[in-house]
Amino acid sequence: HTKSGLLTAIESSTMSLEQAGGDGLSYIAQHVPQAGVAPLCGNSIGVDRRFLDRYLPDLDRYLHYRSIDVSSLKELCRRWYPEVYRRRPTKAETHRALADIHESIAELRFYREMMLRPSEKLA
Repeated sequence: HTKSGLLTAIESSTMSLEQAGGDGLSYIAQHVPQAGVAPLCGNSIGVDRRFLDRYLPDLDRYLHYRSIDVSSLKELCRRWYPEVYRRRPTKAETHRALADIHESIAELRFYREMMLRPSEKLA
């Protein structure tokens, strides 16, 4: 996070953790009005979930208890379909929330289209 400048940006920020958490919760509630419905999604989100549980418990409780970890799909793709894995979207690795969200959505779409398509039996 030093290389990406994230730590420097955090140190110079005037927004408190509580304010960021409240803003995040308001944003999610605006788009998903019912608590316990929206899962936490992203790449390698285990640490994120523990962070929310410890420091932003209201936000954590608002989310569904299940998570969608795109990294799990990445690992399955790497093992099961290496030729598809080599064509996965590249990432900028900026370590900024919005950019990471967009990259995770693009990556999840890729895995859905390339390895999670329903077979003709299900269609």
